[in-house]
Amino acid sequence: MQKNKEIVMSGIRPTGLLHLGSYFGAVRNYVKMQEEYECFFMVADLHSLTTHPDTKELKANVHRVLAENIACGVDPDKAAFYCQSHVQETGELYLYLNMLAYKGELEKTTTFKEKARSQPDNINAGLLTYPVLQTADIILHRASLVPVGKDQEQHLEMARNFVNRFNHRYGEVFPEPKAVNYGSELVKVPSLDGKGKMSKSENQYATIYLSDDDELIRKKVMKAKTDAGPTETNAAKPDYIDNIFLLMKLVSNDETLQKFETDYNNCSIRYGDMKKQLGEDMVKFITPIRQKAENILNDEKYLQEVMEKGAEKARRSAKATMELVREAIGLNYF
Repeated sequence: MQKNKEIVMSGIRPTGLLHLGSYFGAVRNYVKMQEEYECFFMVADLHSLTTHPDTKELKANVHRVLAENIACGVDPDKAAFYCQSHVQETGELYLYLNMLAYKGELEKTTTFKEKARSQPDNINAGLLTYPVLQTADIILHRASLVPVGKDQEQHLEMARNFVNRFNHRYGEVFPEPKAVNYGSELVKVPSLDGKGKMSKSENQYATIYLSDDDELIRKKVMKAKTDAGPTETNAAKPDYIDNIFLLMKLVSNDETLQKFETDYNNCSIRYGDMKKQLGEDMVKFITPIRQKAENILNDEKYLQEVMEKGAEKARRSAKATMELVREAIGLNYF
């Protein structure tokens, strides 16, 4: 890796299967960014402990996150792809940053307030200080660029606050992390039920997972919400119809998309035919990823090598950062 490349850091929670929204919203950008930047992609296993996952389930989820991201094109030879818990310096930096974080500001974060409101008896210190650990993850590699979605913008702003406090108190050690959106606009993959975007928490039949088999993909797409069709030429599309066209734009070729656009505009569209075509195009897109991911999952030796190689890169970077941090704080006594 060239030393003059800007550093990108992004974390992936091992809380379930990747879906089309994950791919087009994040993973596809990772694949592009690893060619241009020095990238650290972290499986955020420590973050997942705030919800006390089953230990066997956590292991399986970590393996799947690694396998599916690699199957999508993340290259362990180009990016440091590692587990958060394998870099002990993370915990040390997290401790130092906690001395610069205040209870009042942590309680004001949207995610904490939502959790406190919905599960008031299940609030732990890890959840409260989640943004502090997130900041440690980012600045441990002195990253200046962080790919974030709308739901993480507040946490990135807090990370900037913690960085500025540290630099003001101890001297300029860390660059201020900035949000990066690789491309002209954020891609939001719509849900098949016409409500919002695809996600792990929504209706499972409205989300296409990269692990779904061919028949399940076809079945889900055929259940997508439609109506009787337009009654006027060149009519505006309802949101749930526009969503189907957006999905087709992601996985189908231009000729196919244009055919159904024309059919819609002249009121001759048959949604059954459109969904059948979309289902086949989804299958064609997802099947190679699913098969490659399954092959990787069946090769535990390879997964272990990926983890160890990524951790070695991350530890090397973290060690250099923490030498600067300890020197700045005054913890080197000789």
